[in-house]
Amino acid sequence: MNDLRRGERLIQIDDTVDPQLEMAEIQRRVYARGGPGLLFTDVRGTQFPMASNLFGSLEQARYLFRDTLEAVRRLIEVKLDPSAIPKRPFRYAGVPLTAIRMLPRFTRRGAVTTNHCKVVDLPQLKCWPDDGGAFVTLPQVLSADPAASDNLMRVNLGMYRIQLSGNEYSPGEVGLHYQIHRGIGVHHRAALDRGEPLRVAITVGGSPAMTLAAVMPLPEGLTELTFAGALAGRRIRMVPGDHAPVYADADFAIVGTIDPQQTKPEGPFGDHLGYYSLQHPFPLMKVEHVWHRDDAIWPFTVVGRPPQEDTTFGQLIHEITDPIIPTVIPGVKAVHAVDASGVHPLLLAIGSERYMPYLKATGPQELLTQANAILGNGQLSLAKYLWITDDPDDSLDIHDIESFLKHVLARVDWRRDLHFQTQTTIDTRDYSGTGFNQG
Repeated sequence: MNDLRRGERLIQIDDTVDPQLEMAEIQRRVYARGGPGLLFTDVRGTQFPMASNLFGSLEQARYLFRDTLEAVRRLIEVKLDPSAIPKRPFRYAGVPLTAIRMLPRFTRRGAVTTNHCKVVDLPQLKCWPDDGGAFVTLPQVLSADPAASDNLMRVNLGMYRIQLSGNEYSPGEVGLHYQIHRGIGVHHRAALDRGEPLRVAITVGGSPAMTLAAVMPLPEGLTELTFAGALAGRRIRMVPGDHAPVYADADFAIVGTIDPQQTKPEGPFGDHLGYYSLQHPFPLMKVEHVWHRDDAIWPFTVVGRPPQEDTTFGQLIHEITDPIIPTVIPGVKAVHAVDASGVHPLLLAIGSERYMPYLKATGPQELLTQANAILGNGQLSLAKYLWITDDPDDSLDIHDIESFLKHVLARVDWRRDLHFQTQTTIDTRDYSGTGFNQG
């Protein structure tokens, strides 16, 4: 907050504002006009201030990470080409320090554990009229590996929406909505196999690096805490105990376990696709502790039809990860998840035809292999539509959607180039299929 205020990128609103619909509407209007961050100091129904639009534009996100973003880029350059270090030693002199900062560490106590409160005391944000209750819209949901609960390199950090009230939730319960192909599911499965509850810590606030890390599409098994440390410019401190590790410098923490036997209806929720994701049974979290630091501020965003504030997340993720794509899927030069479609429904990709160059190709060959590799890769598998094309002249910009579509539509043969995958998994929020997660 102070950093944005010093940069004249924050407006403080001292009038009383209602978190039931009113605050979300203010946020949407300010974002639509390219406005600054917002700090609401008098929030009806809670003692805690709330803040939004902290990632209101790509330029503002770059401002927040201006001291570390270049170090992250150089770390990625070294990962792609380790031989670059001896060639340009001064450019990469800071890489070892950045690598050290990627290692999370335990600390005996943290600012977040200073004060106690109850779930009902937290800001009760409702963004859309038919939402099922109040939600946490910028949660950092951390689960510990049941087989190694004290190993910080095996925790999962994700942004899975949390329902604080409404429906059938009792005091001391919250709903935890996570979808297919999310890392927390691996931990949940392991906990169920062991016949024990899954330990979870939901934190809100702290370094903006933790918020961005929670939505980073990192490979399974690589904890998001490493990326958060690199982007924050310091090792992420975690508080141990008889609970999941808790981010020490967060503003708030909701700590507890996922009930291994019970689910409860979660939702509806106004979602990225421009409609409500409906009410479905999702995991139930039994709350054991609710903590907050002194002078805690509750950050939030509004989820809805793009563009919204979380559009910036996608832009920054593309900016950071685009150079890595060719190392993940051989032959694929670039992938773009289109924000205007709701991210997952539409993927654009640039591949390459490298095999059998002595033959004059009459149609896609390796592109088909690459397309299936994309659709079998983690969250990319949730794509509803994938457009992939060869670009031998390297003339296409994957983020210039209009030019990309003109290129493929001028070359497509619908009798040859249209492929369907049926009876497969689809996005949890996609209701066009044959069932939940199916289509």
